[in-house]
Amino acid sequence: MTTPVRTALPVRRTALPVLRTGCRRGLVELRQSFTNGADLVSHFLWPVLMLVVLFFLRDREYGSSGFPLGTLALPSILGMNVAMGMVSMSQVLTADREDGTLLRARATPHGVRGYLVGKVVSVGGGLLADLAILLVPGLLLIDGLGVDGAAAWLTLAWVLVLGMLATLPIGAVLGAVFTSTRAQGLVQLPVLGMIGISGIFYPVTALPEWVQWLAQLTPVYWLGLGMRSALLPESAVGLELGESWRQVEAVGVLGVWAVVGLLVAPRVLRGMARRESGSAVAARRARALSRPG
Repeated sequence: MTTPVRTALPVRRTALPVLRTGCRRGLVELRQSFTNGADLVSHFLWPVLMLVVLFFLRDREYGSSGFPLGTLALPSILGMNVAMGMVSMSQVLTADREDGTLLRARATPHGVRGYLVGKVVSVGGGLLADLAILLVPGLLLIDGLGVDGAAAWLTLAWVLVLGMLATLPIGAVLGAVFTSTRAQGLVQLPVLGMIGISGIFYPVTALPEWVQWLAQLTPVYWLGLGMRSALLPESAVGLELGESWRQVEAVGVLGVWAVVGLLVAPRVLRGMARRESGSAVAARRARALSRPG
């Protein structure tokens, strides 16, 4: 009599150590980012600058809507910050590949997967901290927000989680594609382009129709819309396309981006890790040292 083969147990045994190791590594890196002076400044600099801009926009109304620009912009800026996690993730991965960190991770069992989990935890945790630094004072400084119940906070939570799942894997793919930290400047161009047409700083309904359709293909637009649906009063929905928050569509589009990213990112990272070698790391270091100033 043969014993039935169980396939779930080895997968579970593999997945749990990877998750534990990755989460532990990510939490250590996150804690270090709040004890290092330069990293600590970077956590506070952008939120403080945005709060200053929002403070001066608090009394300026958008057209005849009666809504201050600061009120409309705060939720959108939160969505933009989540989307910028793509850039942060790609920069981290490129830097770690250039200095040999990824090569060392490959030398350990399940090291690449644990490394990726750790980066998601550290970058995602840093994003949440930055959002809190912006949101908490923003709620006190900006009038007209509609955070008045558990439903608003629940919406905010699922938009954040789904938004990070939709954008961080894209950042991992971009980090695998670009071979140097200098080339990372190219990553910011398409991201800034998406932000420019996404209605973050100005309602998308004021843009040409073809730009509106293009914006709706990006995760940035839906992140901003989801944040606005959570933080703005119901009367502000008249400024949106179709005069609707379209939360079902937001879940669908962000979900598609998340599924595609989670399927593609591990494959791209494994292929990149297989191509890593000590000689490749040494060559990149030599090129970096030979660059002027």
